[in-house]
Amino acid sequence: MPDLGRVVPGAESAFREEEYVQRIAKARQLLVKAGLDVMVITGPENIFYLTGQQTPGYYTFQTLVLPVEGDPVFVIRQLEYFNFISNTFIRDAAIYTDGDNPVNFLLDVLKARGWMKSRIGIDKRGWFLPVAVYEALQAEIGTIHDAAGVIEQLRAVKSAAELEKMAHAARYVDAGMLAGRAAIAAGATENDLVSAMMGAAIAAGSEYMGMEPLVSTGPRTGVPHGTWRRRKILEGDPIFLEMAATHDRYHAALMRSAWLGKPPAVALEMEKVCQEALQAALDAIRPGATCEAPHLACQAVIDRAGYTDNFKKRTGYSIGISFAPDWGEGAILSLYSGITTQLQPGMTFHIPPALRIYGEFTVGVSETIVVTETGYRALGTVDRPLTLL
Repeated sequence: MPDLGRVVPGAESAFREEEYVQRIAKARQLLVKAGLDVMVITGPENIFYLTGQQTPGYYTFQTLVLPVEGDPVFVIRQLEYFNFISNTFIRDAAIYTDGDNPVNFLLDVLKARGWMKSRIGIDKRGWFLPVAVYEALQAEIGTIHDAAGVIEQLRAVKSAAELEKMAHAARYVDAGMLAGRAAIAAGATENDLVSAMMGAAIAAGSEYMGMEPLVSTGPRTGVPHGTWRRRKILEGDPIFLEMAATHDRYHAALMRSAWLGKPPAVALEMEKVCQEALQAALDAIRPGATCEAPHLACQAVIDRAGYTDNFKKRTGYSIGISFAPDWGEGAILSLYSGITTQLQPGMTFHIPPALRIYGEFTVGVSETIVVTETGYRALGTVDRPLTLL
């Protein structure tokens, strides 16, 4: 292995080594339950959860190979090796160079450790598992079993230490949202708002977010997932603000709406419905309730108000560890019809009901919450009502 110089193993780890030992032990139990001998883990969130490894360089191939028995091995690009040492307590690293074929390198690792004949699982829904990589592995290994959702089972319920990190992230979001609202003025641009939001959140302590803020003004707010594009704010404009922040890769998010001038009556009515729908969803959260219960409660409020056609999405999604391109953990749990998974204390969700008239305006409000023993706890503190300026 390379000389570590002054790089201290585990010095920048998000948790102590004992935490990862426990997580890996639990992951191995789930592998046994799934009938697997080895899992090839490619998702940066799952890798972080099990090892602490975090880098923006996951655009190059990396994988944690986790056997039920024996030491895990990390296959990693040489440039990322010292990052890996600093962030993790894993000692077995297989380092490839830019001249190597990473997939062939991984296959050599599996062969050297005698794992080629094992029951190997891989997350077939993983964002960072290209078809070409999967096909190359399959050509050599043969049957590869689907291990999608195995590690995610462990991530759904957060520990006290994880919740503490999310509470930090929520404070950063609060700072960013308040700064964004304070920057709203006629003649200011969407870029001015985002600059204030990101600057304040980062100054408060946030690291780089899993996704950029969603900020738009005027008629642009009437298009979902609009991002800032230099537009100047005019008198009478709606303003839509949504952002996340992160602490040790644990995220919290928040959505708020504002209006410069007098909103039309329909916007005020829609905003009132969003507020009521959010509260109905929150009131439906309790241990033992299903994930669809908050959605059905939210949808009922919207339906009664006659805005069914304006709300065509899930009410919320799990949130926690994230890397780009998302700030959520929506692939783990959704608050939506037909999701019968029971809520448990320690689960965390972002709940963002929004209503819009397409191409005209959007109003919405959200909270990041933790399921508690008796209901929920909101992590943010920014007041919810539509900000009128």
